[in-house]
Amino acid sequence: MNNAAHKPFGLIDVTLRDAHQCLWSTRMTTEMMTPILGAIDQVGYSYINILGGAVFDVSVRYLHENPWDRIALLCQRLRTPCDALTRGQSLYTFELFPDDIVELNSRVLAKLGVSVLTVYDALNDNRNIESSVKSAHEAGMKVNAMMTYTLSPVHTDEYYVTCTRELLALKADFVGVKDPTGLLTPERARTLFPAIVKAANGTPLQLHSHTQSSLAPEVYSVAIESGFSYGHTAAEPLANGASLPAAEEIEARARVLGRSSGINLEALDEVSGYFSWLSEREDKPRGKVATYDPALYEHQVPGGMISNLKSQLETMGMQHRLPEILEEAAQVRRDLGYPILVSPFAQYIITQAVLNVVQGERYKTIPDEVRKYAMGYYGKLAAQPSDSFLERAKIRPGDIVQERPSEHLAPALPRLRAEFGTSMSDEDLLLRAFYDKELLKPLKKRTAPYQFKTSPLHELIGYLCSGSQLDYARIRFAGIDLTLST
Repeated sequence: MNNAAHKPFGLIDVTLRDAHQCLWSTRMTTEMMTPILGAIDQVGYSYINILGGAVFDVSVRYLHENPWDRIALLCQRLRTPCDALTRGQSLYTFELFPDDIVELNSRVLAKLGVSVLTVYDALNDNRNIESSVKSAHEAGMKVNAMMTYTLSPVHTDEYYVTCTRELLALKADFVGVKDPTGLLTPERARTLFPAIVKAANGTPLQLHSHTQSSLAPEVYSVAIESGFSYGHTAAEPLANGASLPAAEEIEARARVLGRSSGINLEALDEVSGYFSWLSEREDKPRGKVATYDPALYEHQVPGGMISNLKSQLETMGMQHRLPEILEEAAQVRRDLGYPILVSPFAQYIITQAVLNVVQGERYKTIPDEVRKYAMGYYGKLAAQPSDSFLERAKIRPGDIVQERPSEHLAPALPRLRAEFGTSMSDEDLLLRAFYDKELLKPLKKRTAPYQFKTSPLHELIGYLCSGSQLDYARIRFAGIDLTLST
């Protein structure tokens, strides 16, 4: 063990963001969160991640909640510093936005109370996070700049050492390793992590690895031994499976390895108890430890996307073709220069694979987004696409974009201010930059701060007072005895 032994290993909570994104299709509402915020604050997390691209997007499209209101509420209620994740130049959607929109977004997040901006680029083209890092620092936030892990002949240890150095050159306050599909193995971590630690030269490192392969807890142990400073975890009911490791397990591993996490286990038990109850009440799945599947290392498709794909194939009566599509996805990824299967490229790869299988011919139809990716409009590719794909797509060497993608985008704020007026708030202006006005119509009007809508005790008392056949009840709750009688 290196000289990081005995230094604290902080936990970063993702229960309010990535955990329900993976297990509940991002359907945790603000009102589901509010009753337990006080207990979450007592756990002793280093940071609490409250926002990501899917959370923002689902809030608007499906929950009809104003995402800015949620951010403001959580930052006000939580004393623990809050972390918000964006997808670099894409922010919360799949579209690329100009620098002035990225900069305004940073100012709004900081104004609402966010302490740390976590940012990554799906291609690891760190030119796409330059404006995010710069504007976040100018707004007073710290920055966790992440590199996304995958497996391919070109994504070597040296590749990630180079990424680390690029992120340090941007003056990131933290450097993170993001493993969205849980592809890291303990064996790979034992070579990769020490190399990154050495390259980081004292900058705190974070690990964010999903448990889809079931290996993430062991990988976290290697990170703890190697000198990482933080690990992203979730409360046990929303951990495991396609989610992240349980805070309970990683806390125990850190303790065994001589690195305290500072976690209050009693408070963590209360938080997990609440989410266990909420899972039952809302009929939502709890995370389960995944079974190791070697095929994952070939197709590399995240678990949440496989679930959605299964559902869509069943609707079309094609569920029996899932293995064929996953096998084709692996081939498409090779042909496209090994893109990492995170949004939006995961969707592009799967779409192309489905087209290839359904049409019975590879690349008979190529979506415009796939062609734009191959031409470099989203950023620099890790490897050149195959000659056969380039030929079918009719892409020539002169068509490849070399400059930073945002250089193709004109500033948007002058147009938006001219259209919506100078009196519109920055938050509302950004919503109009991200979404069509029809999508914004159903958003709830701003209201007073959310109240504790319900709790297990509240529901029990409500049931007992609703005309049940019980004449007498004694309730023992949190050290308090209550006696109810008719």
